[in-house]
Amino acid sequence: MTTLLKARRARVGWDWTDWAAHIYLVLGTLVMFGPVVWLLLSSVKSESGLQAFPPTILPYEQASVNVPDRGGDLKLFKVTQGEHAGETLAEVRKLGLQSQLVDPKSPDTLIRVKIEDRTPVMHLHAAWENFTELFSQFSFGRIVWNSLFITVVATLITLLLNSMAAFALSKYKFSGRDPVFMLMLATLMIPPTIVLVPNYLIASQLGLTDSPWGVIWPAVATPTGVFLLRQYMLTLPDELIEAARMDNASEWRIYWRIILPLSSPALAVLAIFSVMWRWNEFLWPMVVLTRSESFTLPLALNSFQGELTTQWHYLLAMTVLTLLPVTAIFVVLQKHIAQGIASAGVK
Repeated sequence: MTTLLKARRARVGWDWTDWAAHIYLVLGTLVMFGPVVWLLLSSVKSESGLQAFPPTILPYEQASVNVPDRGGDLKLFKVTQGEHAGETLAEVRKLGLQSQLVDPKSPDTLIRVKIEDRTPVMHLHAAWENFTELFSQFSFGRIVWNSLFITVVATLITLLLNSMAAFALSKYKFSGRDPVFMLMLATLMIPPTIVLVPNYLIASQLGLTDSPWGVIWPAVATPTGVFLLRQYMLTLPDELIEAARMDNASEWRIYWRIILPLSSPALAVLAIFSVMWRWNEFLWPMVVLTRSESFTLPLALNSFQGELTTQWHYLLAMTVLTLLPVTAIFVVLQKHIAQGIASAGVK
């Protein structure tokens, strides 16, 4: 990062291209990470902080004070005009265009102030209870387990089946291999909604509704994954396979001990794609899962949006928790992405 920031085209001073490059990088960073930063900061705002106007970037919340003689916690306001200008008072109630305030130290006397003559007292407050209350008020642990189980199992099966198909289409020569491959790629042009009803009927006949297996099986074989792995396996030398066959290695052993280890960069890329697909999948789980006990995280997020009210503070907190696993997988496997994608199109 330091080398990148210090890089200059001109030997002395700044060239106009240096300014253009740095401005482009700054703007790109703001565009890419600005919404993520806003999401992180908003996830620790209270419900009242999210509804504040004008909105704030930092998690500000109106300060309050406990006044037992006036019913408990009261919001604090600073009077800007009039006899009590500069004083910090607690609001008891609003009556029309007037606000009834009291001094927390002497709450017996009511002070009437025009609404436009007082401003709320704000302070930084991180509402970490948005995250903790998810576990206490909702079956959040069960929902996370459902998403983890579906994502991990579906990814493992996807890697196995797609790599086997790619091995056959890249290293075996048989009649009709190219038409089969082109037919498989042609399925990419079919929208998922077209096969939604047939898939549901099959899942219903097999008793897979309201089960994680009903979400896993219909999408484990993906033409994108087969294409990615096939293109990478075409770059592997056939001499390795022939040498293994001369040593009496079975086809399964060749696939498991030679092809899979050499294809690890492409498998890592497909693993990232598969995790993102399964973790964020919404339409098919919404169709096949009806009980709340079997919901995944996207379905749980949707349940927070009611017809009349939306619990935005819980919604944003769960969104942050939903992003963490995908981000962790990407960080761990990112070094394989460029290598896998580049190598997939070499031959």
